[in-house]
Amino acid sequence: MYNPSAAGSAGSTEYNNRSFLYEVVGLKNGNGMTNDLVRKSGTTWITVPYNRMNQELQRITRLGGQIISIKPLDQVSVTGAEKVETQSQKPVNKTSKAKVKSKVPVNTYRPKDPFIGKCTEIYDLVREGGIGTCRHMTFDLSGGDLKYLEGQSIGIIPPGQDAKGNNHKLRLYSIASTRHGDNLEDTTVSLCVRKLEYNDPETGEKVEGVCSSYLCNLSPGDDVAITGPVGKEMLLPEDEDANVIMIATGTGIAPFRAYLWRMFKEGDKNPDYNFKGLAWLFFGIPKTPNILYKEELEGLTQEYPDNFRMDYAISREQQNSEGGRMYIQHKIAEHADKLWELIQNPKTHTYICGLKGMEGGIDEALSAAAAKHDVDWVPYRKQMKKEHRWHVETY
Repeated sequence: MYNPSAAGSAGSTEYNNRSFLYEVVGLKNGNGMTNDLVRKSGTTWITVPYNRMNQELQRITRLGGQIISIKPLDQVSVTGAEKVETQSQKPVNKTSKAKVKSKVPVNTYRPKDPFIGKCTEIYDLVREGGIGTCRHMTFDLSGGDLKYLEGQSIGIIPPGQDAKGNNHKLRLYSIASTRHGDNLEDTTVSLCVRKLEYNDPETGEKVEGVCSSYLCNLSPGDDVAITGPVGKEMLLPEDEDANVIMIATGTGIAPFRAYLWRMFKEGDKNPDYNFKGLAWLFFGIPKTPNILYKEELEGLTQEYPDNFRMDYAISREQQNSEGGRMYIQHKIAEHADKLWELIQNPKTHTYICGLKGMEGGIDEALSAAAAKHDVDWVPYRKQMKKEHRWHVETY
């Protein structure tokens, strides 16, 4: 058994504010079975604050684990396939950091001078028996300079004027294709758009969203005014060993489709990126016919079972543990312990995209899992945010 006292003196104030990386093998879950989902290699990496080292040692022992090594986070050796890095572990290099940021294209085209793309394809994503209208559409970018990365958005300027005679304002939409486009020729961009429809609470009249209706009614050959790209919050980590947890509702699936295509479908276009981590998608929808990109997603689970897992939360068809409708937060709660274990790895990133308000239920589920280890979830999440491992884009 590794002696944690070898990692530092209890009387050292320098160590009191530090965290350590435990390399552990042999951990078992609550049913006594090894959790192969998280550790294909048999090794678990656990980040532990100094003041919890003894408690964590006791917990690991109870779970049948063995500590192989303990290293200060800021002194982690990065060798071979087991290298572990976080933003805080890397020396701060302002020049290097600025160079990385400069590679992210932002606002190549602005509202006063948008790029005029052309719709090349549009098709329905909601199948018979589903709720609402949602369409996938692709725009040709040939002849322009609009380049983008997975996780970014573009702006669409609908034609016409509002009731006050002003030109319609642009709306932002998450990009659903990789930087290479659906045609893999670096000349297109795709969106996943739900048509906004609701009844006015006062008049009862049907109201349709200006931009979403415009987009969903496009035909191939139509011109579209495009701005952007924008956004750095949802960028996919370049580390091919990263674990990526994706939590989506409805059209929040758009950036995750881009992630998954980059991870699994574009090997020939990305020889320097060979995804080796775990991608785990949680997808909340009202009915089975509303599972957007269903065939694509389920095909990936069959083709890459060791690297891609997907769980649906189908609110009008599934029940949660209390007998009510199954929403995304309930599905997260079902797997909260495994997710908690997974996010201990400093190479795990969590992304949330979809309807505003979904964050609260997710926080509640993960808070319960963290509490089992005497960890306060909110400050822990804030620390993940500082480490650029917790990403949220809701609307």
